[in-house]
Amino acid sequence: MKKLIIYTMLLSAVMLSGSCKKELDINTDPNNPSLANAEPNLLFPSAVAYTAGRIGGELAIVGGIWSQLWTQSVASNQYKNIDAYQVTRADFNGSWNELFSGALTDYATLIRIAKEREDWNFVLMGTVMRAYTYTVLVDLYDQVPFSEASQGEANLTPKFDPGDVIYSALLAEIDEALSKDFTARTNTLPGTSDVVFQSSSFRLDAWIAFANTLKLKMFLRMINAKPADAATGVRALYTENAPFLEEDAALAFYINQPDKSNPLYEENFRRLNTTTNIRLSMTFYSWLATHNDPRVNEYFTIGAGGPLAINQGDFNNPATNPWGSASNLFIDPTSPVHFISKAESYFLQAEAVERYFNGTAPNGTTGKELYNAGVTAAFAQVGLTPGALLTGDYAYPAAGTLEQKIEAIIVQKWASLSNSHSMEAFFEKNRTGFPRTSAVYSNSTDGKTWAANYMPGYWVYPKNAVTNGLFIKRFVFPDSEIRANPNVPALVPPTTPVWWAIK
Repeated sequence: MKKLIIYTMLLSAVMLSGSCKKELDINTDPNNPSLANAEPNLLFPSAVAYTAGRIGGELAIVGGIWSQLWTQSVASNQYKNIDAYQVTRADFNGSWNELFSGALTDYATLIRIAKEREDWNFVLMGTVMRAYTYTVLVDLYDQVPFSEASQGEANLTPKFDPGDVIYSALLAEIDEALSKDFTARTNTLPGTSDVVFQSSSFRLDAWIAFANTLKLKMFLRMINAKPADAATGVRALYTENAPFLEEDAALAFYINQPDKSNPLYEENFRRLNTTTNIRLSMTFYSWLATHNDPRVNEYFTIGAGGPLAINQGDFNNPATNPWGSASNLFIDPTSPVHFISKAESYFLQAEAVERYFNGTAPNGTTGKELYNAGVTAAFAQVGLTPGALLTGDYAYPAAGTLEQKIEAIIVQKWASLSNSHSMEAFFEKNRTGFPRTSAVYSNSTDGKTWAANYMPGYWVYPKNAVTNGLFIKRFVFPDSEIRANPNVPALVPPTTPVWWAIK
């Protein structure tokens, strides 16, 4: 119990630190961490809390809006720039700085110490979470400091490495961590410091599955830019009979108290003292309503008049009915932050089996079975079951083309990511093109119906977007890094795809 209290206090301190680390240099010396005489069992929960705090907070808000699951309210101004694709170098400095100077610095220190001690349990944990954090940054910025990062005073202006180079290096690091001797006497048990897979005993099996599932996601991310490498990587995982996640990899340590709750709840509800900034998008609602999907009642707060939605980016309408009464995003303050959910793991496997094994994995599992498991897990995430939907509207197109199967998988993944780890839905649209893009705007006038020639669930160009019809694809480098590091690459428009995206 004493250890649990210590870790709870540590996580609280990390979450509270957001306001005072925004201007930190990302190259803070990893040999001088903020915790005196840093130990892996203290560094790991600290680093994970930083990762979850940003990916589950500010970046989740951006992801949900850019994935057209949510949209900006007509009654406030908080996220208009995000919904309008009006991003600048002044945006997201906090996430950049905290992920580099907080999470990645802690992971680097942890891994260095654990390697010196041949403590391979902590090396694996730190390597997987470091790789996960880096992939999010690469997927947002395309190029980031990597090979020269985390060197402290030895290099305060690290070069930026190309995203594909970073992916290759991370995959190699994961493989190296997986190759270690986990029976060695030098290994220590993480105990309660393993805040991702909380258990009374070390869940090595879960960490190996997390590592493999992350690798699978990274290989699938590469299908457009490096198709041969992607195919080789996926096939190797299945040849080795690699286990994948059958549970959530998540931080579920939150309680309903100020600065200790879910970061999306903390960022959007508690700190802003309002529940009305984010509303149900007509893009998402039209799809849910068409299929009578009950998850709308779990994802959003529904009023007496039933669900009401706002056309994506149409925030300049008067704050009167129906727009002023549009359904609000619902987040429980104790909700976990998912890194890779059980549902996402199944959807990744389903796609891999269809792309590379003609629908049946070497172990006999089919893409249809994995898809069904993904849909079922997605509903279970909000306490529901798909019921007849799984054999009705959401029935797997087993006799369809590969494109039809991939579309079914990715659209279901999109729906599963609302209120969970929504930035992933934005990445998957950029990678696969699904959900599809509409040629016409949704044009709802009542918050319940949409234009006759609009296809439910198709993405629309946001009403007040400023990028001349082009969808946003990435972040721009933040001012904090531009001021500190002359090696920041030349700025590119945020509508430019990152290295792995569909061009």
